[in-house]
Amino acid sequence: MAERTEEQHTEKMKKRQAAQARIVASKTVEKGLLIVHTGKGKGKTTAALGMVVRAIGHGQKVGVVQFVKGAMATGEKAVFDAFPDRIEFKPMGEGFTWDTQDRARDIAVARTAWDEVKRMIADPSYNMVVADELNIVLRCDYLPLDEVLEALAAKPEMTHVILTGRNAPEALIEAADLVTEMTQIKHPFRDQGVKAQAGIEF
Repeated sequence: MAERTEEQHTEKMKKRQAAQARIVASKTVEKGLLIVHTGKGKGKTTAALGMVVRAIGHGQKVGVVQFVKGAMATGEKAVFDAFPDRIEFKPMGEGFTWDTQDRARDIAVARTAWDEVKRMIADPSYNMVVADELNIVLRCDYLPLDEVLEALAAKPEMTHVILTGRNAPEALIEAADLVTEMTQIKHPFRDQGVKAQAGIEF
């Protein structure tokens, strides 16, 4: 294949630019999104917290509730503690279900965390609310899916809500505006015997 000249490249990029401008101009709806990060791959919480950082950078108010994490100190909590007027960050979990080994207690903890999420969603002063690992809670039947869907459907029009965790229920995927499935290809913990490390996993 012959190499493009500089002029041909410039002409092609101008056409792409014009096409992209038409696409952008056609998008006129602005609304709060329901976003789901799911799948077996790493990065679901990381992606959600990246959006949190963006929102904070735009001066928005964010609420984050973590359903599983909370039993360990994390780097994100140390960062978010520096922005108390912009983010309410609540790690409310007690670790993984195989650590607690107490279903009744897990359900009670999940209920308390969900009540916090509902409070944040109902408060229009929050621009964004993250329910981290909510999908795990739903898969374990610690909360009724219908109740979660009802609260999400009633959220303020401009509030973004992000839900993370593998095995998102099909009904949640259907209700969402944006769904990303993280696919695991290689993982150092599972495949190479590398332990969880600060700055990478927590």
